[in-house]
Amino acid sequence: MASSAPRLVRLGALLARQGAPATSLLSAQGQAVRAFSEKAAAEAPAAAAAAASKDEAKSKIRGFQALLFGGLGAGFLYGYSLFTSKVPESGPLAGPPALVTSKPSTPGDYAAVRQSIAALLDDGDYDDGSYGPVLVRLAWHASGTYAKKDGSGGSNGATMRFAPECEWGANAGLAVARKLLEPVKAAHPWISYADLWTLAGVVAIEEMGGPTIPWRAGRSDAPDGSKIVPDGRLPDAKQGAKHLREVFGRMGFDDKDIVALSGAHTLGRCHTDRSGFSGPWTNAPTTFSNLYFQELLNNKWVVKKWDGPLQYEDTKSQSLMMLPSDLALLSDRSFKKYVTQYAKDEEAFFKDFAVAFSKLLELGVPFPAKSA
Repeated sequence: MASSAPRLVRLGALLARQGAPATSLLSAQGQAVRAFSEKAAAEAPAAAAAAASKDEAKSKIRGFQALLFGGLGAGFLYGYSLFTSKVPESGPLAGPPALVTSKPSTPGDYAAVRQSIAALLDDGDYDDGSYGPVLVRLAWHASGTYAKKDGSGGSNGATMRFAPECEWGANAGLAVARKLLEPVKAAHPWISYADLWTLAGVVAIEEMGGPTIPWRAGRSDAPDGSKIVPDGRLPDAKQGAKHLREVFGRMGFDDKDIVALSGAHTLGRCHTDRSGFSGPWTNAPTTFSNLYFQELLNNKWVVKKWDGPLQYEDTKSQSLMMLPSDLALLSDRSFKKYVTQYAKDEEAFFKDFAVAFSKLLELGVPFPAKSA
């Protein structure tokens, strides 16, 4: 109606002009037409304003209705999506990883725990597509603090849950692994963290194609960090053969064990925000194999030119790296003979690694004495 008001104004004005007689004789009809036209011209602006006001009111009502019903519709769709949509797999709205558990497990059902761990491993958005390597590192670092002379340290107690151990530079980045396993702990609350962390490393190795690792339960969790050992017991990648023998010898390992356990570097990569180093040891960092020894033995390694700590890169692709502690396995004659053996014989490596890694996970654990 607002758009017709200007036309009424123009029509009224036209009628008013045409209503003025050309002669002095004015018929009753002419007077009536003139009176009507003048009245129309006078009332047209008011009618136009009223029409505009009415349309504006209708427009506001329609706008309010759109907001009201739009909001209700959006709320309904959002509520519906909570029950029908999947939680984002990554990003700020991502929930904890999904677990394959149809019902709560019973105490002692380690097969169910293994299944839950295996379900968490693959993630295309993390690192090289698997959490396996970081879970192996968690199990290794939780266990590698053991000292044979006094029985301190080791996997029993899971003391990395507390400061300062969780804040050691050697353990940088392991919060990722500990957090990842929280849903597993929630699904199987009867398992200790100490057993869970070590079992996670075992499952990761096996799921990534490695050997079967002997593992048994029996570790307990410390109530606090009072039994945390001094920092500095874990291997320092910047060091050489002497350091390796000191660190591993403290735990009771020999040269063959040292080289076999070093083969875990076939997995994963170094990160500048964790160890300070950068890059993978192999081109298959989520597959457990003897490729680490093949790369170490068969490539030519030169010092990497960069702003980070001393590390080495292969001259062929410049995409692989080795640490000073890795090259120490080549420079030391005793170590090198095992490197050569494992590079040629994956089965021998798998066998020796399984024995050494199982031993590492059990160091310092007060398992019940076996009955005769």
